[in-house]
Amino acid sequence: MSIPGGGGLEKQLMRQMQKLQQDMKAAQDELAQLRVEASAGGGAVTAVANGQGELLELRISPDAVDPSDVEMLQDLVLAAVREALEKGRQAQEEKMGGITGDLGIPGL
Repeated sequence: MSIPGGGGLEKQLMRQMQKLQQDMKAAQDELAQLRVEASAGGGAVTAVANGQGELLELRISPDAVDPSDVEMLQDLVLAAVREALEKGRQAQEEKMGGITGDLGIPGL
């Protein structure tokens, strides 16, 4: 679809869209490399995630392993994982919001 008499406008819009795509790709690559860490139980459990919502690493201190209290360990793991994923989500919102915020496009 072309805009009558709008050839210059079309080219400008295409350049802006291409720049937006490049910026989004760069931001996604940066988020994939980002590492956010969260711990629970005073460091007994540590979770590491990236900015794309992927859990990358889970460390559990041997001191946190008590066979008579498995529920506490489960709670610590869950708390650390949730916090790490939330940090990653926040980083994603900040990074992508800086790129797409002016456009007002839902879901971006």
